[in-house]
Amino acid sequence: MVAWIGAGVLLIILLLLWLVPQYGLNQITRMKKSTYEMCLNILEQCNIFSKQQFDDCKKEQVYVYSRDGLKLHGYYVEKYPHSKRTIVIVHGYTSALTWSAQFMDMFFRQGFNVLLVDQRRHGQSEGEYTTYGYYEKYDIQAWVDWIIARKGEQAVIGLHGQSLGGGTVLEYVSIHSPQVRFVIADCPYSDLTTLLKYQISKLNHMPTWPFLKLIDRLLHRKAGFRMQDVSPERAIAESDLPIMFVHGAADKYVPTYMSERMYDIKQGPKKLLLIEGAEHAVAYCVNKQQYEEAVVEFVVHTIGKPTEEEWSEASPVYSTEAQVQTEAGAFAVGQDPAPIS
Repeated sequence: MVAWIGAGVLLIILLLLWLVPQYGLNQITRMKKSTYEMCLNILEQCNIFSKQQFDDCKKEQVYVYSRDGLKLHGYYVEKYPHSKRTIVIVHGYTSALTWSAQFMDMFFRQGFNVLLVDQRRHGQSEGEYTTYGYYEKYDIQAWVDWIIARKGEQAVIGLHGQSLGGGTVLEYVSIHSPQVRFVIADCPYSDLTTLLKYQISKLNHMPTWPFLKLIDRLLHRKAGFRMQDVSPERAIAESDLPIMFVHGAADKYVPTYMSERMYDIKQGPKKLLLIEGAEHAVAYCVNKQQYEEAVVEFVVHTIGKPTEEEWSEASPVYSTEAQVQTEAGAFAVGQDPAPIS
């Protein structure tokens, strides 16, 4: 009888040692993705951006190929044909480029054209696994190369990334092209190993040993990278590229201290913005005005204001008139954002 009980316990342990890492791998790299419509529905509920705005936006569908052969999808919105400024906006895990559209008007007001991108494995981009910046940083380089080909060697490029997108653009800092002049990282993780230890132990209330090591082996075998390969804090440590960190002060999913730590580590130009009451990836929704004012200050300090030539011959972004009510008042889908002077 004792032998049977012992065998049963051993079998349960073995099943856990197999099932938990498999589940972890799926949650970390292949979780169910949100559709464009799902992202827009959430933004509408938050009174930040609407589906009609996105549909009415005059955008150009663009594709690039990653260095490992994946077809990556994006939308380019050129409001200022003479501006050298382009912002690349990168979404988070399980999201899509429509989620990034909430930030467009903020950058239009600063004279930027906008490139929204679907990360690999998300939206309309190809890919099987998310790698937290390990491969994605080279995808960003493909998009940067596309902008340079479009706007010329004198292009002025900024990167804005949220959550996974924040980690991705920070990983990119280690290989960035000179045309990339600044990075804004919203609720990024500082180190993948540290993040997963936190999420396993604090959020899922499970022991990190032996599961973390087993998950790491699966990541290497299936997705082609290890946790230790992804460390945004290491990527930015010696960089003098201006970086702004944004984080919700109430973020428990990617803890706020990760941005605070990277701000302390970062040498050279930097800025830290903490939004009180904001949980994960909703800082802009919680305090849009504070967020935008801080971004404008950072961008103007870093690259100055657009020239009169860059402002000239601006094209309408939205093609129809439609009013959308928000808690702060009404904004017009067909009304282009006024420049910030």
